[in-house]
Amino acid sequence: MTISLRVTDEEYSVIKTYAELKGETLSNVIRKAVMRMIEDEYDIQAYLKAKAEFEKDPVTYSLNDIKKELGLF
Repeated sequence: MTISLRVTDEEYSVIKTYAELKGETLSNVIRKAVMRMIEDEYDIQAYLKAKAEFEKDPVTYSLNDIKKELGLF
């Protein structure tokens, strides 16, 4: 599948130079950047959900507690 992207001459130059420094194609650099942004957003949302759940019931366990529970001592 093909996607078009409009950038300024300056933006193109920066992206192309970066791709050349990394030894990658423009497509690969842009694909990686977009996927990283999506992954970061997913991670932020997962963190916010976990934080909200923890704040409802802020119980924590030490490593020693877990080891005892699992019979690892």
